This record gives sequence, C-alpha cells and structure tokens, in this order.
Amino acid sequence: MNIDASLLRQAAAAAAGGQQYPAATLYLVATPIGNLADLSLRAIHALGLVDALACEDTRQGGALLRHLGLHKPLIALHQHNEREASAAVLARLAAGERVAYASDAGTPAISDPGAVLVQEVVAAGHRVLPLPGPSSAVTALSVAGDAAAQGFAFAGFLPTKAGERRTALQALLAVEGQSQVVFEAPHRIEDLVALLAELAPERRVTVCRELTKQFETVHTADAVTLPAWLAADAQRQRGEFVLVLHARAPAAVDEALPAAALRVLELLMAELPLKQAVALAAQISGAPRNRLYEAGLALKAAAAS
Repeated sequence: MNIDASLLRQAAAAAAGGQQYPAATLYLVATPIGNLADLSLRAIHALGLVDALACEDTRQGGALLRHLGLHKPLIALHQHNEREASAAVLARLAAGERVAYASDAGTPAISDPGAVLVQEVVAAGHRVLPLPGPSSAVTALSVAGDAAAQGFAFAGFLPTKAGERRTALQALLAVEGQSQVVFEAPHRIEDLVALLAELAPERRVTVCRELTKQFETVHTADAVTLPAWLAADAQRQRGEFVLVLHARAPAAVDEALPAAALRVLELLMAELPLKQAVALAAQISGAPRNRLYEAGLALKAAAAS
C-alpha cells in the first residue's frame, strides 16, 4: 500500500468520518476532470466504505481505487449497458450494501451515464446520495465571466451531422439572457468555431481546453476571431473542450427593426447565406448590422422549428 494513499485516507476519515453513510445506498461520486488533487476528502472516505464501485470504465475506476490504495469489486456500467447493469447494483443494495457510482470524469449523469441508474435505484426504494465535486460545465462557467447572464443552459455535445449541428447551434444562439455550455471533441473543434464565426461573429465565447490539467487553456473572445486563434497554435486543437456561449442580450424595444428592413432581410436570406444577406440588408436599409444579424438568427431558428 502506498504511504501517501494511507495518509490520504487518514485525512479523509478525519475530515469526513463524522458524516453518516447509510447502508443500502447508492453514492454518486464526482471524480476529477483532469487533476487527481481535486478528488474530495469526503469522496475518498466514501470510496473506502462502499462494498463495490460501479463505473463507466472499469480501467478508470480501478486506477482511481489503486491511487487510493483501495480494492473493491467493480461493476461496468456505461451508456450501452446502463439499464442491464443497474440490476447488479440493485441486487447489492437489496442486500444492504453501499455502492458507489463514478463516471470517467466529473459528475455522473451530467452528459455521462448515471441518470438511468439513479432512476432505477429510486424506483426500487433505495436512497441516492450525492458526493459533489468536479464538473467541467460549472468549471468553465466560473471562468467565463459572463456577468450579463441570467442563469445558464447545458447543451452538451451538439449533433455530429452538419445540418442537425447547424440547426442546434442556431437554436442555442437565439436564446436570450442565458449562457450556453457546449462540449466538443478535438477532431470537431475547428468545425465548431468556424460555424460560430459564421452564425454569430460578434458573440463572446469562452473556449476552455484541458481544464484543470497541466496545459489547460481558457480564452475568451468574439466568435469571429476564434478560427484564426485556434489555427495559430496546433496545441490549441488538442484535448477536450468546453465552450461557453455568452448570453445574448435581449433586444430593447426601442431598437426594434423597421418592418421594411426586416422584409429586405427576409428576401435576401431566401437567396443568400446569412452573412451576405445581412451585409446587403444593412447597405440597403441603413439598419444596424448587429440587429439585422440577430433578426436573421431568429428567423432561421423560427424556420427550423
């Protein structure tokens, strides 16, 4: 057993041992999103108490337990077998055991497996207790500095098909007053920032890469600048990404576009891409370009719904 692991467990017991950890209970354990030091003392103590660990990937779960000097039975429970694997957890709970569930990183059931398991456990009459901790969505929001936002929405991964992806992003961009949190994989990040630059060039976006890890990056800028920023350094295209689309400010009543400008925009959008239609509509009508762009986004979102 690693002496550091022993000290960790002793510190965890001293800090969290006074809490009650009832039997026949499922413990949802939030795990680090990149930095093992972010695992809470309460999570460490609970992992030492449980009779088994259900996990999205038994290799990841096993590595976490070894880091803590622990050995527990592992139950593979992932997106492809969640309902079936829940039966094994329910059997242990019915026998009075404590079972923990951990996804690969972050908080379970937030764009990760876990929701079906919780549903099954609650339906069977057992308790579910959360052990809060790391969440990449909340971590990204905390450094985005979107002071104008009135709450946020979690979108997770957008569709991979181009048409569906565009429609989904347009819908997010049309929402007023909320930050929108989007996940993205490294092989699609260039496409996403290019689409953002096209659809909402003036929207502020915070790009978070490899959060909590040694080479994490946090960059906030207007969407139109992101393709060039990303291309300037190949390292910026590697790793896992969380993007915060800053809140779109509600349009003031006195800034409403004239009906004639809207009509011009509608006619041009029927024949041209949005950016070109907006540019021409601004020249023809004299209406503000940014307001025309917002109106165009709203028109596209309405047409897609």
